Amino acid sequence: MQNYIRAIRKEQGLTLADLAERCDPPTTAQTIGRLETGVRTLSLGWLERIAAALDVDSDTLLARQNDPVADLVAIIDGEGARTPSRLEAIAPARLSEGQLVMRMDISIGEYRAGDQLWLDRLDKDAFANALNRDVLCPRPAGRFIFGRLLALEEDKMQILPLVANARQQIINAPEWLGVATHLSRTL
Repeated sequence: MQNYIRAIRKEQGLTLADLAERCDPPTTAQTIGRLETGVRTLSLGWLERIAAALDVDSDTLLARQNDPVADLVAIIDGEGARTPSRLEAIAPARLSEGQLVMRMDISIGEYRAGDQLWLDRLDKDAFANALNRDVLCPRPAGRFIFGRLLALEEDKMQILPLVANARQQIINAPEWLGVATHLSRTL
């Protein structure tokens, strides 16, 4: 059964071992990996345990019959491009409700003109999850600052803009941040 366990786990920055430990009762990373890939059957019990560990509805983890999937045709590793050892269908990452989108009209840092960044909106209590990640920070008068979140200190944050020779900015912490989670690039 096609599922979104891997995509959601990676969106949350969790390893297989992290998710296995969060399950109640805990399980092994190997079991989680087998459930993600469909090697092991995803029963209703497993579905509910993993959904609780990821703090999502169990319905969110399931792929629908109409959901688009693509066949994995090649893997690039240290030995070059190779054919996968088994058939695998890849579902695109599911975007969650309330995500934000930002378009790059110029190239900045590792981003190119035309890139679209999907951002998860974080409230103040979750800002620590965005440390050392690229964030969009709202500013007064409809402005924003985009850069790497370097540090948090009480109600202040340090952001390093991604433009060349930029100096870090120390700003008052806003009510929310957008942390970049997905990049969409047309080739």
